Amino acid sequence: MATEKFGILIEKNPPESKLTQLGVRNWPKWDLIPPSKFPWTFSTKETCYFLQGIVKVYPDGSDESVEIEAGD
Repeated sequence: MATEKFGILIEKNPPESKLTQLGVRNWPKWDLIPPSKFPWTFSTKETCYFLQGIVKVYPDGSDESVEIEAGD
């Protein structure tokens, strides 16, 4: 099931066939970091897959967040 908020599309627990098609298992991994806040800008469409943890994204100009977690 996919949901969209602030232009961010989140697909919960995509099937393994989709992960394989995207080549997710071969993508580079970010090292785990302690909780932190930092600005991040995407200049093009991005696709990511979360193995663990939770991320709260606050789009520019918004007090509301989009939560992305393991399996998204």
